[in-house]
Amino acid sequence: MAGRYQAYPKYMDSGLTWLGKLPEHWGVKRLGQFFEERREKVSDKDYSPLSVTMQGIVPQLENAAKTDAGDNRKLVLKNDFVINSRSDRKGSSGVSKLDGSVSLISIVMTPKAINPSYVHHLLRSYPFQEEFYRYGKGIVADLWSTNSSEMKNILMPDIPEEAQGEIADFLDHETAKIDTLIEKQQQLIKLLKEKRQAVISHAVTKGLNPNAPMRDSGVEWLGEVPEHWSTIPLKLVVRTRKGVAFKSVDFCDIGIRVVKASDIKQKTIRSTDVFLPEKFVYEYPKALLNSGDIILSTVGSNPDVKNSAVGQIGMVPEELTGSLLNQNTVVFGPDENKVLRKYLFYILQMVGYRDHLDLHAHGTANQSSLSISDMLNFSICFPPIEEQREICTYLRKQQQKLSDLELRSGDSENLLRERRTALISAAVTGKIDVRNWIAPEPLNNNKKEVA
Repeated sequence: MAGRYQAYPKYMDSGLTWLGKLPEHWGVKRLGQFFEERREKVSDKDYSPLSVTMQGIVPQLENAAKTDAGDNRKLVLKNDFVINSRSDRKGSSGVSKLDGSVSLISIVMTPKAINPSYVHHLLRSYPFQEEFYRYGKGIVADLWSTNSSEMKNILMPDIPEEAQGEIADFLDHETAKIDTLIEKQQQLIKLLKEKRQAVISHAVTKGLNPNAPMRDSGVEWLGEVPEHWSTIPLKLVVRTRKGVAFKSVDFCDIGIRVVKASDIKQKTIRSTDVFLPEKFVYEYPKALLNSGDIILSTVGSNPDVKNSAVGQIGMVPEELTGSLLNQNTVVFGPDENKVLRKYLFYILQMVGYRDHLDLHAHGTANQSSLSISDMLNFSICFPPIEEQREICTYLRKQQQKLSDLELRSGDSENLLRERRTALISAAVTGKIDVRNWIAPEPLNNNKKEVA
């Protein structure tokens, strides 16, 4: 923060690692002197359930874990500060703008003689979060809880009421600006992902020659294709083999790695730490995976559910060569005299094909599955091998350009998040002096032009 913002004229040593040096006219007091704990238990029928998230306190999220303790929750009133006491939820906290109820695992504190907006920034700052969980206790090295009595003993800045408001106003304004920039980067990344899919879909259905004569493919989801392309059922150009239904009792902590359907997400395969004894390699040779194998999951969440696992596709990376493939998956092995492996992979990941899969998925409300025989009967249009090679080369270059742009946008987003964290930490611990900061006047777009 040095350079852009001015420091206070004089500092003193707070004697606390998490605060460091503080402005000379600030003091320190125990947190319990600024807050009263709220322990009242209520029902979520009377007080709507809230979620304690890294973005603050919000109405209960759809994907939040639901419990049977609906009548045994903690009351939260507007301006209460709520923090999740578990270390695996570090950063999940905030001042609530709503009345409601939270899980008993959360600590609820009512501010007294302290500005709630300042509290929201101070107690959500990175230094405080680290200090809060440092007070925790537990028997697991990476999972422990901090209780309210320990929290009350944490020493925090004692600053003039006017300064609290100044810091809160400054951070409200500056973090909102940063959040807007972060959102723009996220939108750009989303557009780049959509562009990636559009480039693939166009290349593998229309080819690279915009002047090529076209014909009706005879396949509804493909539409028109170059007239010299062949329409062929998948079963004539690929061989398939299914994953094996290994018994969970056979899984172990070391041995041959296992790839499950749930490991295939967003066109990548990342195996979790599940293994089988080495003897299974000899007992199930058809389940062995090779680098470049194309795997598709045949069972997963309902197609209407976002990020459904059904129909997820990935290509086996080098590091998973020799792994064993678990059930609810299928390997597509192309006849490379008719279709290149990489070209097939592009076809199977395109949006039109995936939408077609979803239409043919069947099952219960919570789980859907795909029939391999149905998939093999789907017809696909293929250009000659040499044209496939040209399309693959083109797509590889285009995907690399888009990946580079995505990476740069991701780096920009990370830098903005780091700046946001640093700015909050600097302001609430007095490393920068914002007393003379004045909020910029909003642009008046309604001003009449002078003739």
